Amino acid sequence: MRVVPYRLWIILTFFIALLPINTVSALGLMQAYEAALNNDALYQAAIHENEAGQQFKTIGRASLLPVLSGSYSTNYVDADRTFTGRTDQLTYRNETALLQLRQPVINFESFARYKQGQAQTSAADAQFLVQNQDLIVRLAAAYMDTRFAEDQLAITSSQMSSFAEQRLTNERLFEKGEGTRTEMLETQARFDLAEAQVIEARDNLTNARNVLASIVGEEVKLLNPLLDDFRVKPMQPPSFEEWKEIALEQNPEVVSQRHAVEVARQEINKQRAGHAPRVDLVGAINKSMSDNVLFVGLDTFTRSIGVQVNVPMYAGGLVNAMTSQAVSNHERAKAQLESRTNQVLIELRRQFNLNLSSARRIDALVSSVNSRSILLDATRKSAIGGTRTNIDILNAKQQFFEATLDLTQARYNYLLSYLRLRKAAGTVDIRDLQDVARYFVSRE
Repeated sequence: MRVVPYRLWIILTFFIALLPINTVSALGLMQAYEAALNNDALYQAAIHENEAGQQFKTIGRASLLPVLSGSYSTNYVDADRTFTGRTDQLTYRNETALLQLRQPVINFESFARYKQGQAQTSAADAQFLVQNQDLIVRLAAAYMDTRFAEDQLAITSSQMSSFAEQRLTNERLFEKGEGTRTEMLETQARFDLAEAQVIEARDNLTNARNVLASIVGEEVKLLNPLLDDFRVKPMQPPSFEEWKEIALEQNPEVVSQRHAVEVARQEINKQRAGHAPRVDLVGAINKSMSDNVLFVGLDTFTRSIGVQVNVPMYAGGLVNAMTSQAVSNHERAKAQLESRTNQVLIELRRQFNLNLSSARRIDALVSSVNSRSILLDATRKSAIGGTRTNIDILNAKQQFFEATLDLTQARYNYLLSYLRLRKAAGTVDIRDLQDVARYFVSRE
């Protein structure tokens, strides 16, 4: 169903109200998204956080790889050497150079660190996806809030103009002796209320533009309007159980928390390794000159390779305490996973129901706007015939504009629930934003 052509009147009034800024081209939803990718502070912070998170994998892997170290020392020694009652005074330079390679062979702590680093990087990737999806929905919400504020200003301005026109009609009738002062006061009261609503709408528009500007990083003047031919898409997939299955598998908040559980599990393994033996393959090259007072002037060069075994015996209860702490943190992570999963499913159910009800609400409000428009015309004609009064016309006008505003808001709410449903399922991406962008008329 198409709404009766009230929109032309609204748009003309809107252009008059915003004449100083209409020379600026409108900002499209996809243009706003591209700007937000480069300028939104929260998203830029998420990029750097993800870059840092990528290093966890490398940090964890490093504990399994060889460690090559070198050392060099040189000392000037002044010493007394006594042998069979004879004392010699020696002054010499001692120099030592060592190059050592250590390769872990059996190290349960290092292996746990490696697995933990992988899980931490995977969690960072999932968190970055959360921020990416959050940007899409946050931008769309700010864009639609601003666009609705523009529509609200246009509709309330049209309402004020309508009451001003009615006021002029009342004044002409009063001058001819066909109207009453009460009718003039009734219309003036409605006009004053509409004027207050226009002032409020302008403030709302300014605030909404500031919020959007903080995301896109540039001043916002005018946005693309909604299509007149607004059609709701069928729900795909149609059942909540299908959406639930998708959310449990793909929602990045749930996925991130699953990785957090794995990180906590590997922390247990890491702490328990404090009781496990460690075996390293060690190779070294050592060169020394005048190693001690017995070998002054003697240079040595040695090469060695072997196995080193370290067996922990007792650490004052530290290992047991750290392990117990890690077990508790693991249980906490599992509880947080369950809590996060429940929150996601609650939000998924809410947006699923809202998406369905929004479609029905839009249909009902389209019928309401049409009915209010027909009622307004009929009331005007009845007032001319004397069967309706001035207050009836004012009521009919106000109901028409209220229904129009409700319809406009319902359409934006539907588009937001469309994106938020997919965000709760973990599938929202740029293609969904492009689908929503097609609901707006490009002014370029």
